[in-house]
Amino acid sequence: MKVLNSESFELRASDDVVLVRQAARRQAVALGFGLVDQTKIVTASSELARNTVDYGGGGKALVEAVENERRTGVRLIFEDEGPGIEDIEQALTDGFTSGNGMGLGLGGAKRLCHEFEITSVPGQGTRVSILRWK
Repeated sequence: MKVLNSESFELRASDDVVLVRQAARRQAVALGFGLVDQTKIVTASSELARNTVDYGGGGKALVEAVENERRTGVRLIFEDEGPGIEDIEQALTDGFTSGNGMGLGLGGAKRLCHEFEITSVPGQGTRVSILRWK
């Protein structure tokens, strides 16, 4: 997979979440995504950026326009060095929350994307990668 364009962000506060949302939309528009697909990638990016700030204690986000032999897409990677996720399957279950949220973030983000990958080590942090193809 080839990276066409890349932007990186520190995620520490709500303002940083907004910057990631804007970057996801910018990349999707540049690649010619329709409004529905733009909304899906922006919504997923918002949920995961918010999780990085609220549950991971802050971290980093990478927003990329990518292409393979057949198509283009937007990939986002979120990384934190927070407490990690003890049980990923449980965390992906709608309604589960370790905080005050509605428990739709991780599972919802997964449903909004074509590719979703999560790795987490308790006490060391979490890495989530999502990709939506055009």
